[in-house]
Amino acid sequence: MPGPLEVLPVADGVGLPWDVPVVDAVAAVADARARYGDSFVVRSGGHDHLFTFSPTGVESFYALPEESASKGVADYLMLRRKLPDEVFAGRRLLPDALFRRDDVSSYLAHLDRALDATEAELGERGSADLFALTRRLGHRMGLASWAGPGCAEGELFERLVRAFDVLDGSDAFVHPDAMAAVAASEKRAERAALDDVADVIGSAVRQVDSGTVQGGGLFGRIVAAWAAEPAPVRQRGIAMDVALIHVASMSNLMAALGWALVDLVEHPDRALRVAAGDADLAQRCALESTRMAQRSIMARAVLGTVAFDTGVGVVDVPAGWTIATLLPLLNTSAAPDLGHWNPDRWHRHRLAHASALASPMLVTAFGHGRHSCPAQPFSLAAMTMATTRLLGRYDLTPGWDRHPRPVPAQIGGVARSAGVCRVGYRTR
Repeated sequence: MPGPLEVLPVADGVGLPWDVPVVDAVAAVADARARYGDSFVVRSGGHDHLFTFSPTGVESFYALPEESASKGVADYLMLRRKLPDEVFAGRRLLPDALFRRDDVSSYLAHLDRALDATEAELGERGSADLFALTRRLGHRMGLASWAGPGCAEGELFERLVRAFDVLDGSDAFVHPDAMAAVAASEKRAERAALDDVADVIGSAVRQVDSGTVQGGGLFGRIVAAWAAEPAPVRQRGIAMDVALIHVASMSNLMAALGWALVDLVEHPDRALRVAAGDADLAQRCALESTRMAQRSIMARAVLGTVAFDTGVGVVDVPAGWTIATLLPLLNTSAAPDLGHWNPDRWHRHRLAHASALASPMLVTAFGHGRHSCPAQPFSLAAMTMATTRLLGRYDLTPGWDRHPRPVPAQIGGVARSAGVCRVGYRTR
């Protein structure tokens, strides 16, 4: 029979960075794990969290049914710290509709053209911040894929880039310490940015309505989903669908691409092979860099009492709690050799020697089972294309003297760099 939660230790004095000042969010949870073991309770900001790290606990975590312990609700509760509620209310096409096979092929075609534009902007030589470069590349690809005609070029593109940089939902976990100020402002800057997005997307909708241009692909499906509504409601609804899709889809992928380029720049022998077109190696490098760069808190919002096996006993976790694990505390420590970058540890999409782990679920780049990221095939294809193109075109020289570090307060998603990661480049 499940037992009471009181059998689990409570991590006294440990808070999460949305609620209390925390210098290094991952280190704070790591310290609690060292003191209290692989399963413990964190009470922060009036909310209760069960953290679990044992092999059985992690397997139990991935086995949780969505209807009683929801990833979707946990993600929503995270993102709404940053984004206005209007972004979420009444959506008709959600980010989980993004990855149909025909859509993915069109996204990769848009990425190819976005890389052409990136190369034109870079020219033959110069210097650039890798993470700013990949972020801009992601904006261009995404907006070409689902934001409507003309939105990935010229001044309309620049307006949307400025707006989406303000609307970046990943700030909720990259800069959780800033969320109190966002709340205090009643999301004033975010609401203004959302209005700007609606204005730009509205102009694209009017072009499609007039027959001036065609609105195919995902944008066409979004437009069709709002066809029965009066014009003002329809245009705003289309814009909000586009906004949610864009903020939910691009930033982690392009951060992972940034780390893949950092790691390849630091391993020039591998970079030369990728530049020569070794797509299998490029994909394995993408997996390995994503694994190493993970700062994700994997969380499930408990909607109805669940019996949860921590590895030392089964406990009843009531509605209102969050069950969580933290990938950076597993990905680099679940086996002795995981603390360094080595793409040869991957075979296709899987670890080559997962049997050496106490559980294969202790290490991941994109999640496990039904909770795997649905964007994994596309993300790996996109990172493979981008690293092959950029390294094939440019010789990159690192401008840093030690491996870049993540934002210390970050607790979620793929790491963002705490500082500028500048590279010198010249055409090969």
